[in-house]
Amino acid sequence: MKIAFTPVVYEHAARFTGRTPWEVSRDPELLFAGHRAAYLEYRHQVIAVGIDIYNLEAEAYGAQIKPPDDDAIPAIHQPLLSSLEEGLELPPFRPESDGRIAMVLGVGQRLKREIPEADVRIPVAGPFSIAFNLRGINALCEDAILNPETTAQFLLRLAENQSVLCRAVARAGLDVAFFESAAAPPLLSPRQFREVELPALRRIMGVAAECLGHPVPCIMGGNTYPILDALLSTGTNYLACNVETNQAAFVESVTRTHPQVKVRVNLDPGIVTCHEPERIYRAIDRVLEMTGGRPQCVMGTGAMPLETPPENIRLIRQYLAA
Repeated sequence: MKIAFTPVVYEHAARFTGRTPWEVSRDPELLFAGHRAAYLEYRHQVIAVGIDIYNLEAEAYGAQIKPPDDDAIPAIHQPLLSSLEEGLELPPFRPESDGRIAMVLGVGQRLKREIPEADVRIPVAGPFSIAFNLRGINALCEDAILNPETTAQFLLRLAENQSVLCRAVARAGLDVAFFESAAAPPLLSPRQFREVELPALRRIMGVAAECLGHPVPCIMGGNTYPILDALLSTGTNYLACNVETNQAAFVESVTRTHPQVKVRVNLDPGIVTCHEPERIYRAIDRVLEMTGGRPQCVMGTGAMPLETPPENIRLIRQYLAA
């Protein structure tokens, strides 16, 4: 049985414009052109309309993003919140006017009109990933250790606030691409994940499902096998299986216990980017052996770096088609 293959395109879309990720992330014409061209080249399963997908909410709350000096992905360097208590009082942002969210929604609608067969989705970040940007990683990790109950309340507030974005996505006639990579071990231990993060994660996954009328994928990078049971408890219908985790055990467990859940088994992005076809072929063979023709498995790339040669994606497709 052949396996479906889908590249994962965020900042890589900027490659098709000849401009930097920073420029593309803030210009609706460039954002549209980059994702349109990437889709026409790759025909990937989901167009996630964004470049710096984890910055949208934090910027809408008021965090500042500074232009990088080169082709780096734009990032927030200065935390917005000086304490957990400030976070507990954080009101929802306004998707129609705060930050770049209205721009991203508009580009998504335009892509859907022009490419109606495409699955166009708007990035929605999980609570820990938003908190990561609002508090800063060092402060947030200290919060989780020293004030776990208050941190959990802060994350739950962020999860509830995401309802305004999920409703805006639904009103726009689009779908949600949900991301929560910052919460993966080892940044949080499995125990911390279950105690501090999981209640808020379940809440936002439930909110998104209510707004859209169906479960949404829960895309999380990192070593997620130690928290796989917790991820499955959110009711998600789609998980990413990353190179950092025990991929064979992950695939076996999900397909045995939750056969309705689709699993995207990722190739190593570093290998996808390399100029050595034999390394790419070996990586593909490893995934094929692992998935064993299971119908709910697809092959992915992880987030493709900007410099990934498009010919490598053609190479992978040709090898899988042979």
